[in-house]
Amino acid sequence: MPTLSRRSLTLAVCAAVLAALVAVAAFAPLPVSIVQPGLTADVLGKNAGTQVITISGTPVRATTGQLRLVTIAATGPSAPVHFIDVARAWFDSHEAAMPRDSVYPSGGSVKEIEKANLKEMTQSQQDATAAALNHLRLSPQQVTVQLKLADVGGPSAGLLFTLGIIDKIAGNGHGGDLTGGRVVAGTGTIDSAGKVGAVGGVPLKELAARRDGATVFLVPRDECSDATAQLPHGMRLIPVDTLDGALAALAALDAGRKTPTC
Repeated sequence: MPTLSRRSLTLAVCAAVLAALVAVAAFAPLPVSIVQPGLTADVLGKNAGTQVITISGTPVRATTGQLRLVTIAATGPSAPVHFIDVARAWFDSHEAAMPRDSVYPSGGSVKEIEKANLKEMTQSQQDATAAALNHLRLSPQQVTVQLKLADVGGPSAGLLFTLGIIDKIAGNGHGGDLTGGRVVAGTGTIDSAGKVGAVGGVPLKELAARRDGATVFLVPRDECSDATAQLPHGMRLIPVDTLDGALAALAALDAGRKTPTC
């Protein structure tokens, strides 16, 4: 019977160990989430039967067009994700694997993460309201804004909330709508001073926006690289840094003038 040389035996053992490690890696859960295009909602209208923006203390106007906030749908914070799931997402343009900490607040239980998401959304809504009322020079003591959107957490809807409040109260300032009758989507955080911040997941949000009829997408300028990587056909991309910049870009779009580009 032939015998294995020491070198062959070593190689066989190494191959067996490597195969075992690959098998473990393939089935071990990874600290990532699988994400895909999520829901969109028109902040000028209703979502799940509930008005998204309700304003009292000042006259409001009828609007045309849509301002659609966009989301990503992700595997749950405690859901196991394996190598095979990541590999599948790699080859699917409608899925992506993202570090779990970039999707959910790090640490804590599922309930604690949900609580943190809700806190971020509440703060985002407060900042969005403050940015809109500051722009319109209206007092929060006289004007009350309620923002209601179920099943959405985090701060990424801030910019669209702010634009929706402004459109409902003042439109474009000349009797028209901020949208010009278009379906405009977008993403971005906003602070009370009107500065727009990055959010993540932009390519998937663009797919969700295009799926639901948007032809214009507002994106934080810092995310231009991601935004242009897989821009859907028929989608016009407009980068913004501030609320004033977003309003100016929408005015230019409505007037047929040149708008900012990535």
